Amino acid sequence: MPLSYPQLTTAKTLNKPGFYRGRFAPTSSGKLHFGSLVTAVASYSDAIYHNGEWLLRIDDIDEGRARPKFIDSILMILDKFGFEWSGKPTYQTERKEIYASTVKLLLNKNLAFPCGCSRKEIGSATPSFFNKKMIYPGTCANGLGAGKEPKSVRVRVEDKRIIFEDRFAGPISQNVSKSVGDFVIQRADGLTAYQLAVVIDDHLDNITHVLRGADLLSSTPRQLFLQELLDYSHPTYGHIPLVVDSFGKKLSKSNGVDDIFTENMCDLLLAAWNFLGQKKPDESIKTASDFWLNAKQSWQPTTVYTPHYF
Repeated sequence: MPLSYPQLTTAKTLNKPGFYRGRFAPTSSGKLHFGSLVTAVASYSDAIYHNGEWLLRIDDIDEGRARPKFIDSILMILDKFGFEWSGKPTYQTERKEIYASTVKLLLNKNLAFPCGCSRKEIGSATPSFFNKKMIYPGTCANGLGAGKEPKSVRVRVEDKRIIFEDRFAGPISQNVSKSVGDFVIQRADGLTAYQLAVVIDDHLDNITHVLRGADLLSSTPRQLFLQELLDYSHPTYGHIPLVVDSFGKKLSKSNGVDDIFTENMCDLLLAAWNFLGQKKPDESIKTASDFWLNAKQSWQPTTVYTPHYF
């Protein structure tokens, strides 16, 4: 029986005109830092400027790294900084059964397959290994080899170019088959991979607009592919510049970056606003309410400086 692949050449959004629902999805492996704040400010400003909704989702699927105290800190900081999310926060751990059933569905339709390869094996079989870019060579696509035990689950990717328009980076084109190959949707530890989990989450939450860091720009074609495969609508995507340290590395929870505190709240909000290339407020900003009133009136996506890397 032939595979049924999405006929995807140019991704198109299927959202109702005028309806806007954005989201912010921090991980629960650490507290918020300035880079997180920039992403939150961008996505929330865009939502309130468009009179839309803004959802909060906690990325806690990796329970080995998730910490309840960090979740509490994230919620507290966002609240103190004046962010107002629609409804209750959602948690990925509440959706594990949905993720697992989706993986099973794709396996049953032969759109995914079990893989027994290690990273070392994939790397040694990949011509571009020395460029640190591993492309899955399809080793287990037609069945596990002798002596191999299933570890992860990969989705079958068609040799087709995916094109979409990023709000900040402009037109983006990628052939996932040639750039990544059949990619993981369920990890060797049994957890659902980010690429599939975020696609399911955005679908369940009816997200129409995604603003996130430029480090996720190269993941978007994979997510568009999965959306087509599962017959989901496509959000509109926009990838904002990353906050980096003095060595040019992205600020992250894993490299000991400083947390943010409420004592200098307005200064931090204004610093994030300035980083996003927005016009300095005409009036003095003394409270979070002052800041968000200005953001609702003055947010200009066209002025965001975007040195993207794809």
